[in-house]
Amino acid sequence: MVRRTALREGLVDIDGARIAEATEQLRHRSRATLHDRLHRVRMAGGLAVQAGLAAGIAYLIAHVVLGNPQPVFAPISAVGTLAASVGQRFRRTVELIVGVGVGVAVGDLLIYFLGTGAWQLGLVVTVAILLTIFAGASVAIVIQAAATAVLIVTLSPSTQDLEIPRFVDAFLGGGVALVVTAVLLPLNPLRVINRAARPALDLLATQLDVTADGLRSRDRATIQRALERLRDNKEELATLGEAIEGAKETATLSPARWHRRDELTHYAEAADPIDRAMRNSGTLIRRSVTLIEDEEPVPESMPDAVGHLAESVRLLKHEFAAGEEPEKARERSLRAVSEAGRAYGDGVGFSGSVVVAQIRTTASDLLVASGIEQEEANRWIRTAFGEQERPVAEPAKPDETPKPPTAPPVG
Repeated sequence: MVRRTALREGLVDIDGARIAEATEQLRHRSRATLHDRLHRVRMAGGLAVQAGLAAGIAYLIAHVVLGNPQPVFAPISAVGTLAASVGQRFRRTVELIVGVGVGVAVGDLLIYFLGTGAWQLGLVVTVAILLTIFAGASVAIVIQAAATAVLIVTLSPSTQDLEIPRFVDAFLGGGVALVVTAVLLPLNPLRVINRAARPALDLLATQLDVTADGLRSRDRATIQRALERLRDNKEELATLGEAIEGAKETATLSPARWHRRDELTHYAEAADPIDRAMRNSGTLIRRSVTLIEDEEPVPESMPDAVGHLAESVRLLKHEFAAGEEPEKARERSLRAVSEAGRAYGDGVGFSGSVVVAQIRTTASDLLVASGIEQEEANRWIRTAFGEQERPVAEPAKPDETPKPPTAPPVG
């Protein structure tokens, strides 16, 4: 009643404002979640079609051509090979065959002496896992051996002569999967990489922009949120790394994609410097938080420099996707360094000098990602930074006020 009376008298509805803010956050989160899910579907769409095609072909060959009454392992091996981390399908095929072999051997031996049942099933799985671990096998082989042992125990009593075709089925399924990915339905490697690189580069650019805005308004909380979001980047980087490996594998296996090998080289060489740019940007943002906490000066050109870094990342993404030489991204990286030099010349504190140094280092990483050699990139950085650098050991004159510390070297 008091709240209703207050609203009638024209007072501010504090609860209503909070509810509106919470509702807007939930609406934004739902939109972001839907966008992420659709992106994951687009990323996995080609793989899903490849897996379905490979499973169907493997089943038909094993059942119709080889006469296997229940070709269980042919489609399982095909799907298992395609479900492996991209870039590892050759190894995955070998692991599937080895795992099937261990599972068949252990299952047949124990069933022959002990029969079938619940406790026999548990014993077979335990022995298969222990044997593969003792042999130093990978996790994939351990899982495949256990799964094969389960199928041997559960299917063998009702199906005669099922054990012998296991090796053939496993080999057939893995081979069909490789043929589908290499010949029948090869994905466009550049498209796969572009889709995988977009989240990582968008994340970096967005958080740099947020940091620039936080520096302009001296908003510590905003910069802290950017830092926390950038730290949570393992999934984006892992996706990019796997996409690069998968694209290299496709370009190696598929004759239709051999002409893409040179273009893929840029992405393969860019993965490490992009990772370094992520980490160095994290240091930049963390020091920006400290800068605000310590109430150090924030020259006007410092947030501009961080904003130019963000734009450089976006340009790098667009120019890579278009297959163009990333000249605009390079120019924007050097502009960021030039603005950082102006900020340093205007005077910064200790944390400010670290921010300036990290702008230089991140810009160097982006230049290397664009295809510039590290030594040449560092030379361009020094040129763009200007005359603000001074030798670290240069003593101050007695009548001079202390000068701010020199920015650490790039690299």
